Amino acid sequence: MPQLSNSLHVRDVASLVHPQTNLRKHVESGPRIFTRGEGIHVYDDAGKKYLEAAAGLWCASLGFGNERLAKVAYNQMRDIGYYHIYRHASHGPAIELAEKLLEIAPVPMSKVVFQCSGSEANDTAVKLVWYYWNAVGKPQKKKIIARMASYHGSTCASVSLTGKPEMHADFNLPFPNFLHTEFPHYYRFAAEGETEEQYSARMAAALEQLILKEGPETIAAFWAEPVMGAGGAVLPPAGYFKRIQDVLRKYDILFVADEVICGFGRTGNMWGSQTFDMQPDMISCAKALSAGLIPISALLINERVFQAMLTESDRQGSFAHGYTYAGHPVAAAVALETLKIYDELGIVDHVRRMEKPFLAGLHSLRDHPLVGSAEGIGLIGGIEIVQDKASRKPFPAEQQIPTKIDAKIRERGVILRLIGNRLAFSPPLIIDEAQIGDMFDRIGDALREFR
Repeated sequence: MPQLSNSLHVRDVASLVHPQTNLRKHVESGPRIFTRGEGIHVYDDAGKKYLEAAAGLWCASLGFGNERLAKVAYNQMRDIGYYHIYRHASHGPAIELAEKLLEIAPVPMSKVVFQCSGSEANDTAVKLVWYYWNAVGKPQKKKIIARMASYHGSTCASVSLTGKPEMHADFNLPFPNFLHTEFPHYYRFAAEGETEEQYSARMAAALEQLILKEGPETIAAFWAEPVMGAGGAVLPPAGYFKRIQDVLRKYDILFVADEVICGFGRTGNMWGSQTFDMQPDMISCAKALSAGLIPISALLINERVFQAMLTESDRQGSFAHGYTYAGHPVAAAVALETLKIYDELGIVDHVRRMEKPFLAGLHSLRDHPLVGSAEGIGLIGGIEIVQDKASRKPFPAEQQIPTKIDAKIRERGVILRLIGNRLAFSPPLIIDEAQIGDMFDRIGDALREFR
């Protein structure tokens, strides 16, 4: 094993399992330790400063080291640092946060169910989909359709939704009744001469064919992220969600929007559902709900779903679902304050102003011979690394060219998200124009080494 730089590295290798990590490589090389953050930057234990252009895991919307939110958490801990919301008990922060979320929801919603993570929010939505159809007398509606390359979480149900086979391998997943339709990645999979609208029509037709093959009477719900984050920050092609929703309405299939990444300003609206004219029955959200500073998530449900929940709760005697830390008062207080900060900063308007320089910088990378596509919206986007632009042919996996490009970018003090052949951008929403210019200057310098 190589010599590790300090005792923290040694203790990490001895004691800690890291998610989404090559465990053998980690044991051999150890981690990079990050020690503090300030604004849009983080610092490692060697003192190196990085522009965190991935906002951690898409979530540090207000950057790092927010003293105001720290004080809110401290004050709430001193007041009532924990209480549950089981069996008719409640507390102010959870009630106020639920009211605020319903107030800003992109479509009319009736109630809020709190959890601790985006995975749990989607997991809860799966249960409520089945609960709903049982309540209305259609228990045969059990199958759920998501999309290849989608990501909806890591619990057993939410990872079954997830359309990434590497996350299923040897975990005996996905569970039965979880199906996947096409990954709507226009750049990668469109036919020669096919417009985005034509491609969207083909994607909707493929979904309908899957529904008919399985039997419409068995299909319970369809899941979709407005922008496919872990798919590589892939935007939907023009007309996609209109056509998809036409199919869902035709066969009476519930629609769940996974807003875990896109919610709270990321796409230039408060919700990605507004950006792409989605009309979901349920909305899962997390990450930027608390600016990533404390674990909390929420599932918003419409009146149709809630009325069925009332019926089934009457039948069963109670709504037998919940989490110990659901609506935790400290997490709820921090989330409430986060939403206040968004209002004070005019965060949606700020994202819209920053979209122009962000997209200009992103599109400037298209001139590089290895960048096949570069697209985004708001403050989220991605570039695809290819060996040949004309054919869109990727590099052989063993050459690890995207990995090497990502490493060079990190050497220049910028952290992006590497996803297969794509590099994804999702900087903190507080980033300014000068910082955007600096970010793309450094990335451009790194890419020039690969001409």
